[in-house]
Amino acid sequence: MSLTLSNTADSLRDGALYALGLLGSIDLELAEECITTVSKSQIETVRVLFADQHGLLRGKTIVAEAFPSLFTSGIKVPNTLLLKDTSHRTVFPVWSEDSAGLTAGAGDILLVPDPLTYRVLPWSSHSAWIFCTPFNKDGSRIPYASRTVLQRAIDQLDSIDRQLRVGLEVEFCIFAVTDERLDHINANMPASPATTRNLVQGYQLLTEQLYDRVEPLMDDLRRNANALRLNVRSIEIEMGPSQFEFTFYAEDPMSHADNMVMFRTMVKEVCARKGLHATFMCKPHLPNAAASGWHVHQSLFDRSENNLMMPKADGTLTETASAWIAGLLDHAKASCLLTTPTVNGYKRYQPHQLAPDRILWGRDNRGAMVRGLMTPSDPTSRVENRVAEPAANPYYVFASQIFSGLDGLHHGRTAPTPVETPYISNVDRLPANLQEAIQFFESSNLYSEALGTEFVTYLAHIKRAEWDRYHSAVSQWEHCEYFSLL
Repeated sequence: MSLTLSNTADSLRDGALYALGLLGSIDLELAEECITTVSKSQIETVRVLFADQHGLLRGKTIVAEAFPSLFTSGIKVPNTLLLKDTSHRTVFPVWSEDSAGLTAGAGDILLVPDPLTYRVLPWSSHSAWIFCTPFNKDGSRIPYASRTVLQRAIDQLDSIDRQLRVGLEVEFCIFAVTDERLDHINANMPASPATTRNLVQGYQLLTEQLYDRVEPLMDDLRRNANALRLNVRSIEIEMGPSQFEFTFYAEDPMSHADNMVMFRTMVKEVCARKGLHATFMCKPHLPNAAASGWHVHQSLFDRSENNLMMPKADGTLTETASAWIAGLLDHAKASCLLTTPTVNGYKRYQPHQLAPDRILWGRDNRGAMVRGLMTPSDPTSRVENRVAEPAANPYYVFASQIFSGLDGLHHGRTAPTPVETPYISNVDRLPANLQEAIQFFESSNLYSEALGTEFVTYLAHIKRAEWDRYHSAVSQWEHCEYFSLL
């Protein structure tokens, strides 16, 4: 190792990260433990990563001997990683001017590690992950960095002595790859997708025989997830062909945002090593494919660990639960850019598909946007927001739920009457497409006040670049409709 264990503490305190105030005393103690763990292990490389604006992991891999320097100096990466859309194109004019508060010329930003996120990779046992938060080189915060955005929301919740716990239900698909499409002509931006076939037939929800058929794969994913300390609760055969669901026990928002990114990345990497393709895309353009959703369960607690979502003895909502639900509904349109950030995600908002299309809540109703799972004396009482797509950035998703719920609390809002006929109710609908979601987000006072106009402008710019590419592309529908006719 580049630092001996005997001088690690002094070296960390002499480092640039400590001098900039980016690591505190507790962080240094955790860093020392992490460095000791690596030094006594068989780890050869550490993947130093951060979750970008899309919730994708990016970063560099360092050798184990260089690991201690990560906590003294951090590691630098190009700032353009924060300026890309989902095609990996840089969509800001970085060669002519400063963009989104970052200097022109594709300069560097600084990655600061969180020692609590260190994980040995069970599918690649000589390697490990550690997650970081990006900062400017002078130590100033980047207001739209994923973990920074969520921490800001958590801090606001903490300021009123409240804590949120979230539980995850994540749907996704796994297919066998028939052609990786690695020919040079397919190396586009984005790259041409692999061609695939199903592992199992679909539309056999929770069928035992299908589970048994894929149990070896599900076991492998479950064991890898648990080895990453992700606390799997259940594994399920979902509705569609080759569609599955994992659920996880409730945790705090930052832990579960990290967990969601770890889970998605683990599934894709483990499957790729097996010649399989895993996708968290909401609705693949494949025959008979079903849409995948991401259901975010949420309970609010006070400092005494009282679940404030638990109804009164007569079943009526507490003021806290009512206000929180009202906040989620009031800001649903503006929040969609955070919960449903892709063009594809809006194809899921269809009636009678176990997905929401309107802004309402119901008691234990899977067609409602917000499903109330609250019973007197039930310590697990919670609400389930079914609006998000599994491809969303989880840090942004959880932040949107906190800011929306907090706004309901601050203004003492009251939830409307629960609806039991969600697909015929005369209420506002969710945005029909990404363009509408961008417009609602830009006009939202909530997000400009909670996160600043810089964040709003930044994210809207990136998502509009995706929308413009989509809108200008000639679709298969257009070709079929007009090529022969006109």
